[in-house]
Amino acid sequence: MIAGILNRFGKPGVIGGFILGNIILSYVANGLVSNLILFKEILIAGIALLAVPKSINLNIESILGNNKFLPIGSNRGLNKSKETVVQLNNVSKVVKDMADTYKNVAATVVNEEDIKERNKQTFIAELLNNIDYMKENILYDNIENVEGPIVNEIFDELMKKGFIREKDLLKILAKNNNYVIGFGENEDKVDRDVEKMTNTINAAFRVSKMNFVWSVRLNEEKKNFETQLNGVSKAISNIAENLDEEIENEDDNLDKKEEIVQLLKQKEILVQDISINKKENERYKIELYIENNEKENIGKTILTILEKVLEEKLIVQSEKEIKKENIIKYEVVSDDKYLLDLAHSIAIKDGVPVSGDSLVQTKLKDGKYLVAISDGMGSGAEARKSSQIVVSMLKRLLNSGFERDTSVDLINSSLLNVSEDVFATLDIAIIDLYRGNIEFIKNGACPTYIKNNRKIQIIKSLTLPTGVVKEAQADVFDKDIESNDIVVMISDGILDSNVEYKNKELWVKYLLEDMEVSNPQKIADIILNEAIDNSYGKVKDDMSVIVCKFIKKND
Repeated sequence: MIAGILNRFGKPGVIGGFILGNIILSYVANGLVSNLILFKEILIAGIALLAVPKSINLNIESILGNNKFLPIGSNRGLNKSKETVVQLNNVSKVVKDMADTYKNVAATVVNEEDIKERNKQTFIAELLNNIDYMKENILYDNIENVEGPIVNEIFDELMKKGFIREKDLLKILAKNNNYVIGFGENEDKVDRDVEKMTNTINAAFRVSKMNFVWSVRLNEEKKNFETQLNGVSKAISNIAENLDEEIENEDDNLDKKEEIVQLLKQKEILVQDISINKKENERYKIELYIENNEKENIGKTILTILEKVLEEKLIVQSEKEIKKENIIKYEVVSDDKYLLDLAHSIAIKDGVPVSGDSLVQTKLKDGKYLVAISDGMGSGAEARKSSQIVVSMLKRLLNSGFERDTSVDLINSSLLNVSEDVFATLDIAIIDLYRGNIEFIKNGACPTYIKNNRKIQIIKSLTLPTGVVKEAQADVFDKDIESNDIVVMISDGILDSNVEYKNKELWVKYLLEDMEVSNPQKIADIILNEAIDNSYGKVKDDMSVIVCKFIKKND
């Protein structure tokens, strides 16, 4: 303390103050019997102090380097959190869409007996229409009497099981004192009549079931709600799993990150933060934050170093300047192994202002491409509404982390809740140009054609459109891409335009086989024009064609 007070007199004052302080401490401690610090030690320290320059400039950066030991990682974490928030907001929008459909459902209150009666009357009307030409059938009189108990019991059996068997039909007839003699005893007419009537009843029920709107509203509400909540739960779970995998990947890539940082530093590119993620069989996804500088071709330099370390062809997906932090953010991903050339052609039904078909062609957040056609039932604004619901929900769901099957289920359950006439086909192609793979998902959609030279492959589905039945049975097909593959997707306006072929899918197949051109836009235009010519120049229905051509890079 005394040395500090005498510091104003310079180094001699500090030395004197230290000697005086030692004398005082020695007297207080032991009455000056012995010095706490020997005089020779004070002398050595004093000489050393006199030898030290008056001022020293110590550059810490020259010793430790000018890299920040605590880079703006917290900001990067915040940015990741913001991206997660965006995903969750998309999920929230989807949930709101679902909630809106339930709001419409809640506006209608009908008791269970009314619903059953309406469904039965719908079935009876369809049944009478179907058996009108079967008056020679031995069961006609029994079934035609719709006021009797037989048809009521048949309807109850159908509602219970969804179908009726021949033996069940005979049992109902016998219960009401109507016995069929000779059935199963090689009586050809009797056997044929029973079989034909059973098939006709089942067919009438299947068709009428599509119009059981009131039954659907009551009986499927809980199922739809469960499906939708399960879908949301799965999506959130997937997001959590992806984040967990990213954390694990970060640990696995520590050595590569360190090597990249050092190589970039040698090029005077200072890294603030770097994130490297790669799932098995998936592409690299890299986020790189560097300090802004005026160097030229910095993006090319970054790519060269990243490709050298990661041993994979990469591309800069985006470059963004964060001015507040004087930082540039690069998003780099593995380059696609295939090129995609995409084209489409459409025609609107004559006399209708808007098309009932909706198309989507977009790149998803995971780097894959979504190509889809949805054909709303009917034409005009109402059909457009149906197909728009489908494509907008599909795009949002897939970008929000929902799985393919879950997305189709959610779209289907939402359409069931909207109204009795909102149906739409769903024809989807999810294209991975990195892995060289296409996933086709079809709900009531037209065939898809894959052309490679003169070889034509047809992918078709027998499923019903979304919004018709409670459980959407999507057909899924998987195909590896071959160079020069051409994929053709069409709506039913194209397919149904030709009335000469009983098997309507064949006319498009033959047209593609004979086609010499390989330009996607020309192919789409030729198919559309041919479909219009089939109807003598009239557009009798909305028509849509999407054509995708794939070329392997370096071919």
